[in-house]
Amino acid sequence: MNSQLRTRVMGVGALAATIVLWSSFALSAKGIGASSLTTVDVALIRFLTPAVLLIPWVPRTVRALRRERPGAVLLLLIGGLPHYLLFAFGAHLTTAGLTGLLVPGTVPLFITAIAVLAWRSRIRGRQLLALGAIVTGVAASAFQATTATTIAGIGVLLAGGLAWALFTIGLRRTQLDPIGVVVLICAPSALAAAGLAVSGLMPSSLADGTAKLPDVLMFTALQGVGTGLLSTLCYAYAVRALGSSISAATGAMSPVLTAVVAVPLFGEHITPALAVALTLIVVGVIAFNLTPTRARGNAAGGRLQPAGADAGPPHPAHERDGQPAGVG
Repeated sequence: MNSQLRTRVMGVGALAATIVLWSSFALSAKGIGASSLTTVDVALIRFLTPAVLLIPWVPRTVRALRRERPGAVLLLLIGGLPHYLLFAFGAHLTTAGLTGLLVPGTVPLFITAIAVLAWRSRIRGRQLLALGAIVTGVAASAFQATTATTIAGIGVLLAGGLAWALFTIGLRRTQLDPIGVVVLICAPSALAAAGLAVSGLMPSSLADGTAKLPDVLMFTALQGVGTGLLSTLCYAYAVRALGSSISAATGAMSPVLTAVVAVPLFGEHITPALAVALTLIVVGVIAFNLTPTRARGNAAGGRLQPAGADAGPPHPAHERDGQPAGVG
């Protein structure tokens, strides 16, 4: 096997691992309620683990932050604890299938809307069709909402999608490298989560001593190491080996995996409304990411794009200049 073929094969493997890790994030967020931990406990684990592992990079990141614009830093911080709490709360109110679908699936829609409103960016015909499919898919998902709680959950998940879209725009504006972005997101988020737990503003099993060690270890592996570090590294390799558009479009399959695994794991059902929503949103995201961006000012990536730039990735491991940054 020559080196180029080996690189592509390893890229496919890395992309497959990324999809599994992204799906595990949505599934584990839904599973918080069945564990001995609370939402703020898992948030603390999610952000503290990468923050501790990346301590050697903290001084370099602090120096780099002196060159950053405050607006870009604020947008990046939205992708930390605020996004996580929206994601987890939405998962609590709805199903794993909807959780894994609505947040990453609506990011291109929100990015484009912001780009049009803020920068008067133009939308190409095929992009408009792709966005139309996403909007229709979101509407279809509402048809399976049989209670006010589920409707509220869908609203919270859409807010989570908006938060991640703002974070993605921050990625396009920052000069930090991917490790620096992860440090910036995780360190303040871990401190904020610890403050919420210790102060009693949010219930915490870690603070009152009722957390079970197996649950702590499981969420450390799934969210701290898996989501926080491994998915970033795997996606980085996939982008280098396969290209950003292919990686982003293929990554849109993670909601499908989430919905399928949620059937035996949580006893959920893939209803006709969910199946239609999955199809429309996934196809829309794939089409959006595979649409060439030729003209300056297109809304593909949440910023004014230079000619030939790739469309922005759809999932919570978005990239900047071919490099991934933080994850959900």
